[in-house]
Amino acid sequence: MARFSILDKNGFMLVLLLCLETTSMLTNAEISTDLCPILFHAPTPITLSNKFACDNTTLTLASTDYGFVINEKPLAVLEPTSTHDITELIKLSNSLPTPIPIAARGQAHSVYGQAMARDGIVVNMTHLNRYRHGKGIVIFRDEKDPWNSYADVGGEQVWNDVLHAALEYGLTPLSFTDSLGTSVAGTLVNAGVGGQVFKYGPQISNVYELDVITGKGDHVTCSAKKNSKLFYGVLGGLGQYGIITRARIALGPAPAKVKWLRLLYTDFSEFTKDEEHLISVHGRSGSNGFDFVQGFLKIEYWPDDLSFYPMEDVPRIHSLVSQHNIIYILELAKYYDDSNQADIDEDVENLIKGLKYVPTFKFERDVLYEGFLNRYNFVDHLLAAQGLAEAPKSWLDLFVPGSRISDINEGVFKEIVYKQNITAIGIMLVFPMNKAKWNDKMAVAIPDEEIFYLVSLLHYVSPDKYEASSTLKYQVLDFCKNSGIGIKAYLPKNKTHEEWKEHFGHKWESFKDGKDEFDPKRILAPGQRVFN
Repeated sequence: MARFSILDKNGFMLVLLLCLETTSMLTNAEISTDLCPILFHAPTPITLSNKFACDNTTLTLASTDYGFVINEKPLAVLEPTSTHDITELIKLSNSLPTPIPIAARGQAHSVYGQAMARDGIVVNMTHLNRYRHGKGIVIFRDEKDPWNSYADVGGEQVWNDVLHAALEYGLTPLSFTDSLGTSVAGTLVNAGVGGQVFKYGPQISNVYELDVITGKGDHVTCSAKKNSKLFYGVLGGLGQYGIITRARIALGPAPAKVKWLRLLYTDFSEFTKDEEHLISVHGRSGSNGFDFVQGFLKIEYWPDDLSFYPMEDVPRIHSLVSQHNIIYILELAKYYDDSNQADIDEDVENLIKGLKYVPTFKFERDVLYEGFLNRYNFVDHLLAAQGLAEAPKSWLDLFVPGSRISDINEGVFKEIVYKQNITAIGIMLVFPMNKAKWNDKMAVAIPDEEIFYLVSLLHYVSPDKYEASSTLKYQVLDFCKNSGIGIKAYLPKNKTHEEWKEHFGHKWESFKDGKDEFDPKRILAPGQRVFN
């Protein structure tokens, strides 16, 4: 691997260019760690010595992400061994006549290049695998009241590892996304939504404190009461204010098991009414309702994993889908342990009483808590089986006002998605959330209605079908715009300046002011293309 020392700010760009020019002429086997100091020498090394990689393998890896769509090559990759390395890099960039853009990269689970930095520096956050007390994850359990427990977690840590660490103490984070393979910082700069949002709010609503390196190179501890402007701006702020190096995350008692249900619907109106009923009537904190409410679609020609259902019921499920082209599946979970296991079946029956699913199309399983949280691992197995492990991803995630969700069903699900007949692996999520569980001080943009939905079209397609799938996505966006639905993009993709202003709406001016204060030279998160 080719490595070099940054020796002073005047030599910074020269060293990078020499490194890149040299690695383009040599094979990896010919690259020497002593090569760059020979090409360039200055008398005053700084703490970033030997922390950069610019070999072709590393740069290629940093040029792609989970989407396998965007390719943007950085000048080099910083492999930090401490948060101080990141601070020094940002300060150095600020000192240059033309600052170099810097992107923090965790698990690279974004799909449109959000964690890339063309002609800049990508910070490989996974190298910070030890954060405090010799560990990246430290659990604090309150023995008197487990609901007061929390975890101090490095921003580079993966949610699955946080879950495992917490479970050892009988605890769990309260809110998850559908993929536990993402990094903590990666979801917190977006929002972090899943089926528990109606009860506990998104992941950004379950953070007590952050350590952030700002775009000026300041390492700041912030919370709702301390440096609150930075705290709220970072949560859901797309990485524009700073890089999260530590998050203090709320924990609560972990259940042992889950009563996992799927109810099948053919009527979209009944489906959404029942979803909204469950999150509004039974969605408050406490044990009186479901702990997880989420919905998704099954389309006739889409491959799916039907292993959840009894084998003898699979033919009639296929028949139901064939009759209606699209069916809607309400996925529910009720947590329990030994103390309430005897009552779980009766509790669940009371909760679903009166719901309008198709009679006899109720299915349930009892599973371990951790297994339930990782229930979508089947997608990876389907992709691998079809040789599509690195398939391009044409994803679209939207927040939709609750008053317009029926328009999405008629205009998007039926008229665009179904009629396009693009066979894809994946899932289409549609489930409601309560605005009351979101803090409007945070940067993330959501619709201005009490109930709004997440609609996610998560397509994994073969390369020859990517263009058609991408066209479908833009047709959906055009339909929403022409119909005046007032969507907000979740995990938003590159927009024009005017589109970003429209996206953030009334938050734009304060968001821009925060950028001016915490990253005035527009160094951080260039892949989002919000300010550059």
